Amino acid sequence: QVQLVESGGGLVQTGGSLRLSCAASGINLSSGTVGWYRQAPGKQRELVAFISSGGSTNYTDSVKDRFIISRDNAKNTVYLQMNSLKPEDTAVYSCNTRRLWGDYWGKGTLVTVSS
Repeated sequence: QVQLVESGGGLVQTGGSLRLSCAASGINLSSGTVGWYRQAPGKQRELVAFISSGGSTNYTDSVKDRFIISRDNAKNTVYLQMNSLKPEDTAVYSCNTRRLWGDYWGKGTLVTVSS
């Protein structure tokens, strides 16, 4: 059974940092692309960053130079280091990975940035 479990969310002040983790079981994260998504209240879900199986990374413009996505193959975990957080980063953050046979999501972790 495939499971993705996010952790690391919480309440932080503007300018602060958080590191989110996406830990997987039942699937090897390094064999596919893993994305971090977020959904703010009343808004559509958006792709924040992704890391490919080869290690290439990509970010949405609003988080470039502030967020860093990385992967620890030994721990089968993908991280999202979030720095210089802004109130507009407030959202539920979820990780996702897709294979030919399935599309897997975690339940998400809430990030709240206070002004």
